[in-house]
Amino acid sequence: MRDLRTKPDRPLPYSDEFHSAEEYVESLLHFAANSDLFRFLCGGVHILDFYTAEPGLFKSAVPKEWQDYLLRTEPMALLDFLMRDDLTSLTPETGGAGAPPETLLRYVKDIRKFSLQRSFRPSKPKLPVLPRHVALGMKTKKVHEVTHFAGYIDRLAEDVAHASGHEITHFVDFGSGQNYLGRTLASPPYNKHIVAVESNEVNMAGAKDLDILSGLAEREKRVRNKKLYHRILEAVDPSLHNDEEALKRAARELGIADEDIATIDLRSRKELQATYAAEEGKGTIEYVVGRLEHADLTGVLSQLRGHEDGIREERLRMMAISIHSCGNLSHYGIRSIVLNPCIRAVAIVGCCYNLLTEKLGPPTYKPPFSRPSLQPINARVARESARRDPQGFPMSERVSTYGGDGIRLNITARMMACQAPQNWTAEESESFFTRHFYRAILQKIFLDKGVISRVYHGQEADPESPFNSSTNPVIIGSLRKQCYTSFKAYVRGAITKLTTNPDFSQYSEVMREKMGNITDEEIAHYEEAFRHRRRELSAVWSLMAFSACVVESLIVTDRWLFLREHPDIVQDCWVETVFDYRESPRNLVVVGIKR
Repeated sequence: MRDLRTKPDRPLPYSDEFHSAEEYVESLLHFAANSDLFRFLCGGVHILDFYTAEPGLFKSAVPKEWQDYLLRTEPMALLDFLMRDDLTSLTPETGGAGAPPETLLRYVKDIRKFSLQRSFRPSKPKLPVLPRHVALGMKTKKVHEVTHFAGYIDRLAEDVAHASGHEITHFVDFGSGQNYLGRTLASPPYNKHIVAVESNEVNMAGAKDLDILSGLAEREKRVRNKKLYHRILEAVDPSLHNDEEALKRAARELGIADEDIATIDLRSRKELQATYAAEEGKGTIEYVVGRLEHADLTGVLSQLRGHEDGIREERLRMMAISIHSCGNLSHYGIRSIVLNPCIRAVAIVGCCYNLLTEKLGPPTYKPPFSRPSLQPINARVARESARRDPQGFPMSERVSTYGGDGIRLNITARMMACQAPQNWTAEESESFFTRHFYRAILQKIFLDKGVISRVYHGQEADPESPFNSSTNPVIIGSLRKQCYTSFKAYVRGAITKLTTNPDFSQYSEVMREKMGNITDEEIAHYEEAFRHRRRELSAVWSLMAFSACVVESLIVTDRWLFLREHPDIVQDCWVETVFDYRESPRNLVVVGIKR
């Protein structure tokens, strides 16, 4: 196999401070496994427990020399310092009294250093503009993603064909959704053959409707006895004209024989199938319904047209692709190159890291930071951690065994990795800082009122330590927009939801008993008591989101390491950016090319 022309100079987009991928990986893993501050900010802090213990998580957890600087720095100025300001010449000496402390400056430099670089350059100088009939249903973000990823896949496939001497025959889209990417690749100028794998039949039906509108498919044509059909329509209420069973009943009541009813296609227009005709030189789409639970594509291949031909599978040379495959679906796509002979390449952009399962199980207890290294704070996270799912994170043997026990990321860390702090505006920041502030105070009210109780973890640390306890979670979810106009409105909205919504019936009785008589004066008292500590929460949340850039880098690096650990199968593998971070922050693609 010849060298690939599209392969970037570096297999990972690491900082210039490292001289090789190996130096970066070893430094990244050492930092993730040994930095107490990083482990605390990425997995050990949860908004629910921010004010439930005194003096609070900010005072207890954030280094004392950082606290004054964090509290006096405006939120947007703090975000600039964390992510955008030039730190090369910034020191306590040059910055004067307002400069950040040296230890904070060093931590910020470390997070920046270990975060994979996200600058973006298009795969081709000029990419085809999506025609209107192909871009149907896409928002601006999706148009950006599909335009650039389709161009990237086309260039990568050309390169694989040039290097191997064999064309890619099909592109398997893991979790195709509305099939925006597949529809684009199947249309001119790409004209690729797409296998769209999707578990949600509603999504698939919607995708087929869009295929019809784009001209890639035609709606099934009906052949019916129009005279009998209109006679039946006249006999039923107009509201039932699309109800096939109602029309059949009406036909029988009219004395129409069953054999005559069979000649009338009573299906509604929506029930008519999309039909696809293969034409020489044009792209095609095949849909496969199925919820993937692993990377073995035997079931997918068995549903393809022409699979009865035993030689067909041997001729398949497929590329697994996906834009933002959620959770473990990214793992399945990446693993598919190892488990399926017909998969010759993979190009997977992941997202929704919070939906990843965990492979290693609960970590051992190491005081004083119990929660980042002991156990998560709610039942769902505990269940996920205890599953020891072989499909989960980490994928690679190196990350799984690093330091003897491997590196773990609980759901709080992985959820924070889904943030995009570089894109936060002042208005957006104010909005979610307010939501988090309200939720943190409400948890304190729940604790004081006896709605929830305190939970202690481990035996080796001080039971009163904020690092060794948490509170029972109460999952509220989103509230109506009006509920965020004031803290009183938020509390009242939360109580109403938890006592009246049947989906939250497990809370209704205790909420009515403990919170039913709370007064507006009590609510105002709580808000006033914590108002001056709001900056504590916004500062730590900003630090958490900033630090989680390393969490995403660790997840992506682990996926690349998995491919590199199979040199007998994988010839080349790398990671690079495929989207502009401002448009689509989950912009790192993991690529693998089979030998």
